[in-house]
Amino acid sequence: MAIPTVGSIYVPSPARIVKIEQMTALEKLFTVELPEGQSLGHEPGQFVEVSLFGIGEAPISITSSPSRSNGRFELCVRKVGDVTTALHNLPVGATIGVRGPFGHGFQVDQMRGKDILFAAGGLGLAPARSLINQVLDERGSFGRVIILYGAKNPSELLFRDELEAWANRKDVEFHLTVDRPDATWTGNVGVITTLFKFVTVNPRNTVAVTVGPPIMYRFVLMELLSKGIPENQIWMSLERRMKCGVGKCGHCQINNLYCCQQGPAFTYAQVKGIEEAI
Repeated sequence: MAIPTVGSIYVPSPARIVKIEQMTALEKLFTVELPEGQSLGHEPGQFVEVSLFGIGEAPISITSSPSRSNGRFELCVRKVGDVTTALHNLPVGATIGVRGPFGHGFQVDQMRGKDILFAAGGLGLAPARSLINQVLDERGSFGRVIILYGAKNPSELLFRDELEAWANRKDVEFHLTVDRPDATWTGNVGVITTLFKFVTVNPRNTVAVTVGPPIMYRFVLMELLSKGIPENQIWMSLERRMKCGVGKCGHCQINNLYCCQQGPAFTYAQVKGIEEAI
């Protein structure tokens, strides 16, 4: 487990919300500033515990890249429960509690010099974005960059400005799809696996990173393995049922694995034989 740079692993440190952006009907992007310009010191794929005093605490993926910290970090939060609903109701300038960062993220050092294939579904783009933007900020250290992203419908697409920027970059291969189009949609229609027909890879030199709902993993893994990408070069995030962040409550346990400590980022080789892992 990475050693937190913010306070104690058990006691939240105060942090201030400096910007809020409404992204979809259910998601908001929060920019959070640490005391005295501290850096969070996170890896792509790690998470923090966010607490609202008198309400509770929830683990939230860090969506901003370590390469763009400047004493601030970003959280893309879906309104789904008591803590996230209360967080959505806060104004700019409000104080929240933060513990972390926790867990093991995606190992960027193992990816440099490789082609990178991202496959993100729905809210899975939030943690994937942390790694995507670090790769793009260090573009010369990587080979091809391929980004596949899918959402249920156009209204649920996240980070629209960045999607457009990625699509317009000459050094990025970007493909987008939605399950259910609206009257204005002119792009690909279908689940994310329908995008793999547009992609060819050099499997031995490709690292794949997939983040999304659990049901998506089964079918994306089939596509990645069919392209010959080695199991130890396929990364995924298992952010299932995480609660305390420090391996005490057992909510995130999958047999002998604690997602909050040994993950949430795992290679397929690490979890393929573990019942209920995916």
